[in-house]
Amino acid sequence: MPAYSSMSKQNSPPVSLPPHSMPAGSESLARWFPVRPKIFSSLQGYTLSDFLRDLGAGVTVGIVALPLAMAFAIASGVPPQSGIYTAILAGFIISFFGGCSVQIGGPTAAFISVIALIVQKQGYEGLVICTILAGIILMIMGLAKMGSLIKFIPYPITSGFTSGIAVSIFLSQIKDFFGLQIGAVPAEFFDKVRTLGTALPLLNPTTTVMSVLALAFLWIWPRYVTRRVPASILLLAVATVVTIVFQLPVETIQTRFGGIPAGLPSFHWPQNVTFARIQELLPSAITIAILAGIESLLCAVVADGLTGSRHNSNTELFAQGLANLASPFMLGIPATGAIARTATNIENGARTPVAGIIHSLTLLIILLLGSQLAKHIPLSVLSAIVMLVAMNMGEWHELTRLRRMPGSDAIILLTTFLLTVIFDLTIAVMVGMVLAAFLFMKRISDTTQISLVTEENEQEGAHHSVIGKELPPGVLVYRIYGAFFFGAAEKMEEALENISSLPKVLILKMHTVPAMDATALNVLESVWEKMRRHDSHIVLSGPHTQPYFMMMQAGFVDKLGSENVCGNVDDALARAKEILGSSKS
Repeated sequence: MPAYSSMSKQNSPPVSLPPHSMPAGSESLARWFPVRPKIFSSLQGYTLSDFLRDLGAGVTVGIVALPLAMAFAIASGVPPQSGIYTAILAGFIISFFGGCSVQIGGPTAAFISVIALIVQKQGYEGLVICTILAGIILMIMGLAKMGSLIKFIPYPITSGFTSGIAVSIFLSQIKDFFGLQIGAVPAEFFDKVRTLGTALPLLNPTTTVMSVLALAFLWIWPRYVTRRVPASILLLAVATVVTIVFQLPVETIQTRFGGIPAGLPSFHWPQNVTFARIQELLPSAITIAILAGIESLLCAVVADGLTGSRHNSNTELFAQGLANLASPFMLGIPATGAIARTATNIENGARTPVAGIIHSLTLLIILLLGSQLAKHIPLSVLSAIVMLVAMNMGEWHELTRLRRMPGSDAIILLTTFLLTVIFDLTIAVMVGMVLAAFLFMKRISDTTQISLVTEENEQEGAHHSVIGKELPPGVLVYRIYGAFFFGAAEKMEEALENISSLPKVLILKMHTVPAMDATALNVLESVWEKMRRHDSHIVLSGPHTQPYFMMMQAGFVDKLGSENVCGNVDDALARAKEILGSSKS
């Protein structure tokens, strides 16, 4: 009996979830609609003590998020209020509809280079369309239960583009950090470096000193003073007061953007939406969607590790999509889970998504009451905040370990890094994924072995061994070890080419082949055709479930004859003797 028969009828036991994680009667709903916001299960048994913890955490992280939201928006080439609007609206949606109890959503540094490039080439209206498309893509991914697929993106790619984004962010802040009086910085890498290098000797001394002091303060305060008082908030307060009192000649939010409007904006409908423009912007939208998906799920994994909880990746993707779909209608920008703000939320005692909702309400109150003060914030200080974020987000330790990495991983990481810096994230991810796929296929192919089996080189035991068993003349046994995919299929042809004359019966031991693909099946069919023309036969020994059913569905089992598919070597040898006996008669 073939090896597949013992496996095909086994059913995996159902996964049991805690009673509070899935309401009664929702199992059938979850099969076709995987969106189950955490807030509903989190509020079961919710107490006043839980609310007070969430309140303290939400207010704290809301204050921390304010300078980051403005800084990321300005670095992306949009007004500071767009970052605040995003943190308020997208942050609320991600917390209310998300699959992680304590994740904080909003604008992040990872989007800066992508957004800046879109705004430079397509304007803000182009970014609006991209963000809406990205939101739709993320929602579809969540509904299609693709949350786990994001995790299959190789780490060298995520590490490479993360470090590349950090370099791009760092370069984008040089103009404001040194107060350079130049126009728009070119988007192309080499033109950008040339322009910044030429203008660097003309730096503004006051702006430069303020930036350096701000960067030093941000570095020293949490390490040697305290983490209880957010360094960025204290820095903004002191720098704003100093700028006003001493009338420092530095650029502020007011001098560049005319201040920050109080209150939320009116509804904004996307302009110039045509099918041709959607086609043009779709690659950038896919990049935003992938980046938002990766960062949000990585953030959720970090949150799980800190809290001991478990997030729902499909629900999280759906919530991220809904947030990005809604954000542009309120003059917002792309949003995702923010790891640093989520960690701050957890460290301050957050228990449920209520903390994230309070974080959004805190930002709304600040926008309504404090927008007049925010207009005096120096851009150099916001630039220093973004620069420190860029330095912290880069996977620099991975770049120093390139020589100790496997060669394929090092190539992928370095290629993705350089393409992100020199070109853009879209090209980097596409090329990185293709390169990773090819190198993965080669690695799988290298692990697959096809060899002649004799008593001298036999390594198997029990029913799959030929040791001590009679091997009739005219019978050869070959062993296929590993996944039998197209990268390794040619090894079968090479192995048979080394045979001086075809055997009467060729036994292929397949009990160590977990899976095969169409190319490998095509090679098997070619070998069978060749054997048949010479009045020879093939007998398969111990095929597993996936290879067997693939051969059966393709009709190869019918061609071969089901009697020539055996469960082990003993049965295969017995079948070979039957074939030899019938041919003699």
